[in-house]
Amino acid sequence: MTTTTATWLAELTDALGRDSVLTDPDVTAAYARDQAMMAPAGLPAAVVFPRRTDDVAAVLRIASRHGIPVVPRGAGSGLAGGSNAVDGGITLVMTRMDAVLEVSTADRLAVVQPGVVNKQLRDAVAGSGLFYPPDPSSYDWCTIGGNLATNSGGLCCVKYGVTTDYVLGLEVVLADGRVLRTGRRTVKGVAGYDLARLFVGSEGTLGVITEATLALRPAPQAPVTLAASFATTAQAGQVVERVVTSELVPSLLEIMDGTCIRTVDQVLKAGLDHDTRALLVAQSDTGGAAAAQEIAVLTRLCEEAGAQFVHSTEDQAEGDLLLAARRMALPALERVGGAVLIDDVAVPRSRIAGFLDGCDAIAADRDVVIGVVGHAGDGNMHPTVCFDAGDADQRERAYAAFDDILALGLSLGGTITGEHGVGTIKLDWLEREIGPVALDVHRSIKAALDPAGLLNPGTVFRSTPVGATLGR
Repeated sequence: MTTTTATWLAELTDALGRDSVLTDPDVTAAYARDQAMMAPAGLPAAVVFPRRTDDVAAVLRIASRHGIPVVPRGAGSGLAGGSNAVDGGITLVMTRMDAVLEVSTADRLAVVQPGVVNKQLRDAVAGSGLFYPPDPSSYDWCTIGGNLATNSGGLCCVKYGVTTDYVLGLEVVLADGRVLRTGRRTVKGVAGYDLARLFVGSEGTLGVITEATLALRPAPQAPVTLAASFATTAQAGQVVERVVTSELVPSLLEIMDGTCIRTVDQVLKAGLDHDTRALLVAQSDTGGAAAAQEIAVLTRLCEEAGAQFVHSTEDQAEGDLLLAARRMALPALERVGGAVLIDDVAVPRSRIAGFLDGCDAIAADRDVVIGVVGHAGDGNMHPTVCFDAGDADQRERAYAAFDDILALGLSLGGTITGEHGVGTIKLDWLEREIGPVALDVHRSIKAALDPAGLLNPGTVFRSTPVGATLGR
């Protein structure tokens, strides 16, 4: 440990207390990376656990004074390497700031700290007849701070939108330790730039979110659930298109490809048809006769498209079982090769079938297993490349397939990430998508708010562009 490191570590300990600053490498290594197993990660010199906004401000003032990189982190559920540690830096773990500070039924809002778990917030407002809609697949352990940092989505986005749609205001600690309060508590408000949404999706590169004022919605009714299987991707794609162009607004519309169906069935032993090319799962939560009618119309659309099988139910337990296959997709795929690269490409909903077929072609060309599951209602697909990480040839082919999928998404008019963020694994692909002018604007904003480049360096974009490949 150098004298310089010892100095700033002592300042951190004095400011936050010994139990809030961990330096044992065996302990800090546990906070080095998120769930993106192949993303690069360093080893932090310190893992710090603030309990209040003043603690965060103190950490950033010390880091700014000594030029120490700071990586904000929630529960580590991210899938793009966006909270991976920097060698010799500070990893700022926000999980002890986990209070729901206020629930206002009159104003339909909640004020929370960033360490609040998504499900914890849902449970906290449920007794008031309200709910917080954004529902990432990891909702039972991911934190609101992480959701804000990546602008998370989830299964219900088709009807309810994503995290940014529920942000009224934020408290953010800037790189120099100043505390910024932006946004409002009112439903409407256009005073000044919309700074709150600037920080949503910024992946910890512009400031550290320490408090959020979030809009709530009336709690949904018990859902009616539908599952439909198809012999071709074109049939499933036709249903999605007709849903979009009709008056239907299901609360959930998910899709699984044939690879996922076969893989999941190997785990669940649910008797799924291995010849099925695509499976749609939908829900309506409008309640009562309205929900039943909405599912009835969706049933008709599936049948007209040539569905092999259509089943709907109003029973909550049976509906949960129908969703079990969808939720099992990633764990099942992880068993195929032991290692996975989880992509996050969103395409226009009219191009979903083409995207599924394109992923099949990539899998054949690269000789890897690719299973696709996704949110058909908003076009956000999650192709998952399975491979043996110990096999150098498989690993190289898997990385190549990952890049091919990103190129496919862009060629279909899509985007390289719908909800996981750019992180550290898609740095150079961002420039391909947004172009040099937009990237220059990004860099200008970063320089204005974090001139020393200490906040989550190497995330979202590089300071100097290089070839567009997944970081090896």
